[in-house]
Amino acid sequence: MRTAFDFSPLYRSSIGFDRIFNLLENAPQAVETWPPYDIERSDENTYRVRIAVAGFSENDLDISHEPNLLIVSGERKEQDEVEYLHRGLPVRPFTRRFELADHMTVTGASLNNGLLTIDLVRQVPEEMKPRRITIAKQDGAPKAGQVEKPKQAA
Repeated sequence: MRTAFDFSPLYRSSIGFDRIFNLLENAPQAVETWPPYDIERSDENTYRVRIAVAGFSENDLDISHEPNLLIVSGERKEQDEVEYLHRGLPVRPFTRRFELADHMTVTGASLNNGLLTIDLVRQVPEEMKPRRITIAKQDGAPKAGQVEKPKQAA
């Protein structure tokens, strides 16, 4: 059973969070559980996604990065001349989507021992980082609109 939330009170007091509200309203109702994956965070801006893809090779996998979206898909090419007596490895096609925050970039991907590892880094542009804005005084110093650089911790 799914409960619908009314986000309209939050729209009145928030600016620029439309994407988050849309994500919450359009969240998938059925949760995909295959293939299993882990998401790791090694520091404030560095992340790693590990997906268990046993039985898939590099040629069977596709990773694409769109704005705010990472898509990993896999489809194993069948070998016609193999007769299976028992088939226990799940090698069905899959597509896994990960919603990414702004300014996330993929820095690398590797496949080792059946684990697909995708490295991600948040690279916030300098103009998007917080800065301190001074308030102009009546005597004229500093000038209106002047922006101070953030002070570095020693």
